[in-house]
Amino acid sequence: MIDEHSGPATAQTGAATPTGDGAGPLESAALRVLHLEDSALDHELAARALRRSGLVVQWQRVDTLADFVAALAAAPAPHLVLADYHLNGFTALQAWGHVASLSDPPPFVLLSGAIGEAAAVEAMRSGFADYILKDNLAKLDLAVRRALQAHATTRAKRQADAALAESREELAALMAHLTDRIEGERAAIAREIHDDIGGALAAARFDLAWMARHHNDEATQGHVRSANAMLQHAVDASQRIMKDLRPAVLDQGLGAAVQWLADGFARRTGVATQVSVPSVAPVLPAPLALAAYRTAQEALTNITKYAACATQVRLDLSVHGGHLMLEVADNGPGLTSGARDKSGSFGLRGLAERARSVGGWLDVASQPGRGTTLILTIELPSVPPHAPTEMPHGR
Repeated sequence: MIDEHSGPATAQTGAATPTGDGAGPLESAALRVLHLEDSALDHELAARALRRSGLVVQWQRVDTLADFVAALAAAPAPHLVLADYHLNGFTALQAWGHVASLSDPPPFVLLSGAIGEAAAVEAMRSGFADYILKDNLAKLDLAVRRALQAHATTRAKRQADAALAESREELAALMAHLTDRIEGERAAIAREIHDDIGGALAAARFDLAWMARHHNDEATQGHVRSANAMLQHAVDASQRIMKDLRPAVLDQGLGAAVQWLADGFARRTGVATQVSVPSVAPVLPAPLALAAYRTAQEALTNITKYAACATQVRLDLSVHGGHLMLEVADNGPGLTSGARDKSGSFGLRGLAERARSVGGWLDVASQPGRGTTLILTIELPSVPPHAPTEMPHGR
């Protein structure tokens, strides 16, 4: 059975105003209430209780589960469901199952006689907004307003969470785009250095060799040797810059690239550096290998800048359970409180976004005085089995 009627045309002022569809349900022309009740008298008593509170209510009473489901699906949707517990052949818990399956379920208030403490607890744990006894209808107005306000708050939080998730997805997409552009620019600059600067340095070396052959006086030979030394320095610098811009060492595999980074770090800093890489390196997609390489590179750069007193550094590259893991640890001073969230500090944030752009994540563990450990984890599509080998390297 379906019974519909509306309350008076005036609403109580000063009421809470949760957001609903357009205006809040307490601000709109009428609060739409779907009442699941098989007693016409009890329905009228509930309607009178809300009329006395000044709420404008558009009622729809149903007393079968089929009518209840149909009313839920009809437009416009109810702002609130009010339900007795024991009905003909079913209970409010079964009705709640249909409400809870909705994408935006309205608040569900139980208005019933005594149902026992166990049933009341089960109802509230299931997600009911409130439970009011039929012999205490004076509290119905407060329960309805409270349920609507809680629903509005939950909806606002859900919308904010969705907006935040969308923003994070957009940020990740932007990070991936910028990373691709940056790596492309780096590769272009590396080619320019190789083709233009490298060619000019090679030509200068031929000219110096000609001068050395055709001028035997000691002064000229001294200038030639000095120029050759500076030229060799420029060649070494250009090669180092090209490797930083475009890590050709990755062509030999990520394990070899990590080892090369560690060797260079140990040579420059004198810090004892231990490396562990797989004996049989997995074949990685280029974006994943590059992300891991840049993470190791940035981590070692950070150790050079912020952990100058570190005496030991460890790099561990491994594969576990279909995940590539890169761990970089030092025994330096560690991160100070709030250092990771410091305004203008984007190193770790950039690494975290880079990890997300390839389906991975970054964990950082640090305590003042006890060093810092950075762990990059990336899910791999398929990785052949391997056994790790320890290759210590210290300077």
